[in-house]
Amino acid sequence: MEQKLSSAAKTFTPSPIQELSHLAQRSNAINLAEGFPDFPAPSHLKNAAISAINSDFNQYRHVQGICDHLANIMKEMHGLDFDPRTDMAICCGQTEAFAAAVFAIIDQGDEVVLFDPSYETYEGCIRMAGGIPVYVALEPPHWTLDPERFINSLTARTKAVILNRLTNMKWHSPHNPTGKVFTKDELETIAGACRRRDCIAITDEVYEHITYDNMKHISLASLPGMQERTIITSSLSKTFSVTGWRVGWAIAPAFFASAIRNIHVKITDSAPAPFQEAALTALRSPPEYFEKLRREYESKRDYIVQMIEGIGFQIKFKPRGAFFLFAELPENYLLSDVEYVKELIKQAGVVAVPGCGFFHTTLSTEKLSQVGCRYQKRYVRFAFCKSSATLAAAAQKLAELSDAMGCDIGGKNA
Repeated sequence: MEQKLSSAAKTFTPSPIQELSHLAQRSNAINLAEGFPDFPAPSHLKNAAISAINSDFNQYRHVQGICDHLANIMKEMHGLDFDPRTDMAICCGQTEAFAAAVFAIIDQGDEVVLFDPSYETYEGCIRMAGGIPVYVALEPPHWTLDPERFINSLTARTKAVILNRLTNMKWHSPHNPTGKVFTKDELETIAGACRRRDCIAITDEVYEHITYDNMKHISLASLPGMQERTIITSSLSKTFSVTGWRVGWAIAPAFFASAIRNIHVKITDSAPAPFQEAALTALRSPPEYFEKLRREYESKRDYIVQMIEGIGFQIKFKPRGAFFLFAELPENYLLSDVEYVKELIKQAGVVAVPGCGFFHTTLSTEKLSQVGCRYQKRYVRFAFCKSSATLAAAAQKLAELSDAMGCDIGGKNA
């Protein structure tokens, strides 16, 4: 009966990240693969959800109060005016908000520009909508954007550009999964191209409150001429450690937001009602909550950088936001990223993600000669949104493995 599957269904395979997470569960391994916290969600949020369930907020529901709070937040953080009645769409997590945004604007044959390496979900949504992903390779080791390469990637068929969460300290923007920060010139190149080509920007801003080194989040929509052509997507998941609640949103000009809402209703009808009620409690959290969150994640970031450097990985720069470390294998490693991850699971009981799954393009021969033709198989992503106990246990296992091998895994002297 396989022939009965649609062409879209035949295109997709299981997510490597989710497969590795399932492997971690089956083998009782430490999961540094998938980006979900293994520590409790804030008590005040859980109590709010329980109260909502007990108050029978258990049917289809749209909580307008979420939109009111989001409008206030956008005004306070970015100076942007959005109408909470028309410019918001509450969805089942950022993933659905992003997918609905893509379905709302992309037609068969439309091209969508992404930066490579790139988060895997984006391409799937674009292809399901009939769009064509066009990847612009960032150059290692600092993942630099070549303005000419980016401009040349835009054609008469380009409809949209996809960007990760943006943060600001002299206009910087961390990129997922590398932790690279876009310079002011790079961001202005992207925004300027969108304006000249009349392209739409879709931003993924789920890590807006998880930034480091005194950097402050800023939305691309706040750049001149960008609010009218930007769809912002975000959620509760990362900021409030509730990745399973599936409450997210899209914020955009009314004609975009209306289309996204209509698509959302046709697919899922409504986000979980009691968690929408709890979202009101989350969005009312005091500034101290967000500062504490930032400090704790920055400490975890510094810990895992030290841990991974301690087993020989090359850390060219620290991530400036989110909770992933994209680390390069040591020069003397003979194993590829996939081979290393397999050995890591087998010998240490720790699961990470091979970086090759985030790459989709090949640099020119000239560039490859400069950086090494195997660079796309030289990176491993580690998630550090884990408890201190989990990170300490992982550090111990990795250290023991290095000692047992006589040197780092896959090294020439192993």
